[in-house]
Amino acid sequence: MKALLFIETDGEKVLGASLELISAVKELDAEAEALIVGNRAMADTVAALGIPVIFIETATDRDTLTEVLSQTVKEQSPDIVLLANTTLSKDIAPRIAGRMCLGCVSDVIGINKIDGKVIYTRPAYGGTILEHIEVDGTAVITVRKGSFSKPEAGLNAGVTEKKVEIPANAIKAKIVDSIKEMCEAVNLEDAQVIVSGGRGMGNIENFGLVEELAHVLGGVVGATRPPIESDWICRTHQVGQSGKIVAPKLYIACGISGATQHTSGMSGSKYIVAINKDEEASIFDIADIGIIGNVLEILPVMIEEMKKVKAK
Repeated sequence: MKALLFIETDGEKVLGASLELISAVKELDAEAEALIVGNRAMADTVAALGIPVIFIETATDRDTLTEVLSQTVKEQSPDIVLLANTTLSKDIAPRIAGRMCLGCVSDVIGINKIDGKVIYTRPAYGGTILEHIEVDGTAVITVRKGSFSKPEAGLNAGVTEKKVEIPANAIKAKIVDSIKEMCEAVNLEDAQVIVSGGRGMGNIENFGLVEELAHVLGGVVGATRPPIESDWICRTHQVGQSGKIVAPKLYIACGISGATQHTSGMSGSKYIVAINKDEEASIFDIADIGIIGNVLEILPVMIEEMKKVKAK
């Protein structure tokens, strides 16, 4: 079995979600190569993890990346093409699959080989059920972050530089300018600790308790849809189906009821603490620890206790 991995970067570092793809192919015992574009130093970093790397410098946007990946897939003829389930890759993956008439499965959380066949597992209907999918022929797969562990260092497998000619007609759109909000710097996907607030926080002043606890724990602030729509915090902090898919070591849900639109984006967290005054709240169904009570009374106590622990 042969696999091609698209390793995504943010211009400064390799995304952790992409590195997990290396662990996925090792579990399948597949022969694999990784494709990196734009930064040679990052290609060397990935090669040091024991996987051969193809480095191509020319691709810069969705159209050129699609062309580069399509040409590489045609040349390498892999059985599986793996991408992290990022905003960029969710755009590129179906383009490649459609262009080359390949199968495509998104948001995969498990890959298993059963009787010589590869089965892809993904959540459906807001995470209420799991689908097990088999693809005939080459499959283009996006993998949810946190589904596999990060790889350990191995023998340097080397980097091969290649040039790909991008036809002029491959570029359908050109970005002439982009504006970033200051809060776009938040990195929910790679955060180890996330403290999220929901409608139960009541107002923007109370939501400050969520931000304070996150700061004390050295974590990142998350939110459900209601706080976003109420302008308590910007949209880049949203966790869930219409936000970010996260899998931190610790997730603290404050005043969150547990709607599937939210839990489908954080159920992969290693340890979940939920605080809610409603003992019937569905968030408790997936929590490792449930605290029943007024979140506005509990959070100040947690913050003070955490500060004491850090001061020791």
